[in-house]
Amino acid sequence: MKIFTIHKKYTFLSILLLITTNILCQVPKKSESISINGKSLYYEVYGQGSPLVFLHGYSLSSTSWKPYVSDFEKEYEVYLIDLTGHGNSDPFKEDLSIQSVANDLNSLIQYLELQKIKAIGFSFGGDVLYQLALNNANLIESMITIGAVGTWDINNFSQYQEQFTFENRDNFPWLKTSHKSDTHIKGIMDQFKNYTIFLSDEELRNIQSEVLIMMGDDDEGMDFDEVARVKKHLPKSDFWILPNVSHGAHEGENKGEFVLKAKSFLSKNTPAGKE
Repeated sequence: MKIFTIHKKYTFLSILLLITTNILCQVPKKSESISINGKSLYYEVYGQGSPLVFLHGYSLSSTSWKPYVSDFEKEYEVYLIDLTGHGNSDPFKEDLSIQSVANDLNSLIQYLELQKIKAIGFSFGGDVLYQLALNNANLIESMITIGAVGTWDINNFSQYQEQFTFENRDNFPWLKTSHKSDTHIKGIMDQFKNYTIFLSDEELRNIQSEVLIMMGDDDEGMDFDEVARVKKHLPKSDFWILPNVSHGAHEGENKGEFVLKAKSFLSKNTPAGKE
């Protein structure tokens, strides 16, 4: 994906700087770190309504979604989650596995006693959502994935591995504002080499959630043939491509349009009065 969220490219740097300097001052109604599968996971809750889960990209944290809380908290109970290895959750204790991160997330959702959710995932967070939809088939009513289609292989992007190293950490200033310690940062950068995930045609056909795939046409980390394959086999999917936009298609000047489109998509199958 990614670099980076990392970001899939170096133009991501300006996008991430924008994120870290424009986080709104939001006060959660609840925040907590709990032990899940032998590691601590952190989450925050805002607003009222049916559950809406936001998942961040690789090397980011839940703080990257805070500028969006005020846009959704009047209609949804918003959950911002620091995925395994990130933010205020424990640093990586084992090799990165998207399936394992999704398993941890599923356990957290069970702890929270959420029976049905809607979700938005950026990059790494989007890949995790596809795995979650496979692991817990009835959980996700609808989801939006940005710059993610559930399949990605770091081995196809050697330049990302060369750039994104602990020795070069000062070139990625959002890392220090997103994570608790250098231990977190080193774990994230060291584990990037293990970022690989693949969804077969059959697995895609087994995903019953409504899916909106969102991406920019300048996202160099996305393979358009792979996007077409995913779109073909997902039973309930829509596709939204933004012209002249790179990896963070929901950010910056696109934020307003994204919020409107996301609300429309997430609400289209919601019974009247539910939210």
